[in-house]
Amino acid sequence: MNAAERKAKRIKDLPVYLMDEVVRLKSQAVARGMDVIDLGVGDPDLPTPPHILAAAHAALDDGANHHYSSFRGLTELRQAFASWYRARFGVLLDPDTEVLPLIGSKEGIGHIHLAFVEPGDEVLIPDPGYPTYQGGTILAGGTPRYYPLRAETGWLPDVAALEREELSRVKILHINYPCNPTTVSASLDFFGQVAAFGRRHDILICHDNAYSEVYFDGVRPPSFLQAPGAKAVGIEFHSLSKTYLMTGWRIGVAVGHAGTIAALGEIKSNYETGIFPVVQRAGVAALTGDPSLLDAMRLQFQRRRDLFVDGLNRLGYATEKPRATFYAWARIPGGEPSARFARRLLDEAGVVVTPGAGFGPHGEGYFRAALTVGEARLTEALERIRRITR
Repeated sequence: MNAAERKAKRIKDLPVYLMDEVVRLKSQAVARGMDVIDLGVGDPDLPTPPHILAAAHAALDDGANHHYSSFRGLTELRQAFASWYRARFGVLLDPDTEVLPLIGSKEGIGHIHLAFVEPGDEVLIPDPGYPTYQGGTILAGGTPRYYPLRAETGWLPDVAALEREELSRVKILHINYPCNPTTVSASLDFFGQVAAFGRRHDILICHDNAYSEVYFDGVRPPSFLQAPGAKAVGIEFHSLSKTYLMTGWRIGVAVGHAGTIAALGEIKSNYETGIFPVVQRAGVAALTGDPSLLDAMRLQFQRRRDLFVDGLNRLGYATEKPRATFYAWARIPGGEPSARFARRLLDEAGVVVTPGAGFGPHGEGYFRAALTVGEARLTEALERIRRITR
């Protein structure tokens, strides 16, 4: 093996990224001429709102936006994020020290490990959970340590059980509510328990809050930073991808503890030179625009939720109706392994879903469906699922 093929051990330790595998299998089916209904990747089909597009067009015509930008982001963008957090959650943030724009929240979630995790350190990761928590830990030389999420405990971690474990090597605890893939939300009381846990054990709490604005039935999820003492022990990642239908634009934010934000900024300054200023200007327009524009998005996803979840339950796939996210987290009847079920569904019905085991062993027995196609296609997907249900 020559130098061009000799990968670092950290690369060999990485599992295949779940969404890459989903896309690969879908592409193979499409190449065979199959009509595929893609409920795999969480990429909404709805268009970015017009006022955001208009701001981007105007910024693109300004040559001042065609140059390098700082990793810290435009002052106007940091101020817009701080104002948005105050209006939405009542959380006060210093835009200069407690707000850091990101090239999508995934980038920040991955990089935070490089700032705080040494080889031999451990990171507590939810199982099932978003794969980037694991990948970022491995790339920083840390050891993923999984804590279970179970249906019988409402897909929340058992904080009391974590207290009884050996925690001296743990540097970070990841949490994610509203949760991908389980769809459940968490209460402010729960966030308070986690903040207190972080203080007692000197563990950094990282909350992934990408789905807080995709909520239904008028129940608005809280921010981790609303909990007493949360800002002293943690940060929160938010994304405009889901909130403003800007997945391809790649813009998010980390907010919270000033020292943690500064450390993440040091990593970013060595890896990138900031978000394209045109995208930042579009982000300012999104954050300062009329928030009622998001109501139509929520209603559309809520109609899809009702149609698809009710349909799955009629077919025997036990599925709780989510209060947030645009996913359905469904139990597979009969004990069929989730990877085999997902492959059979693709091969026999042309429907792409994500096997629950891909999010961790405690996701086995479930599948995740992204409600990112229109109601007609969701109805067709239900009919195809019905035909292959055993």
